[in-house]
Amino acid sequence: MANERTFLSWIRTSIGIMAFGFVVEKFGLFIKQLSYFISREPGQIVAFGHAPTPGYSSVFGISLIGLGAVMGVLAFVRYRKVECQIDSDTYQPSLILDILLTLSLFAIGMFLIIYLIHSI
Repeated sequence: MANERTFLSWIRTSIGIMAFGFVVEKFGLFIKQLSYFISREPGQIVAFGHAPTPGYSSVFGISLIGLGAVMGVLAFVRYRKVECQIDSDTYQPSLILDILLTLSLFAIGMFLIIYLIHSI
């Protein structure tokens, strides 16, 4: 049962990372569009063909969504591997998913710090 709870925790984490990526991507697009409409002069005709580009947030958001999807697949692989090891009574802990999550969160944090410093 603990293996199933751990699997569900990893799935919950991957869904959270994907949701965060979606929010980052959409919020970046919202900010660009908002700045476009605020910066235009009064009486200026809005050209619909010239939408602002989403910038780094789009790439970062899509990367987070991909990372969450990969983590979900790796969580399932880990779950099946641990289940087989428990059945054969040869359980060996694996750190690959833990290391991937830790390094990913560290990279996300560093990118956000650099992005926020750059936008000041």
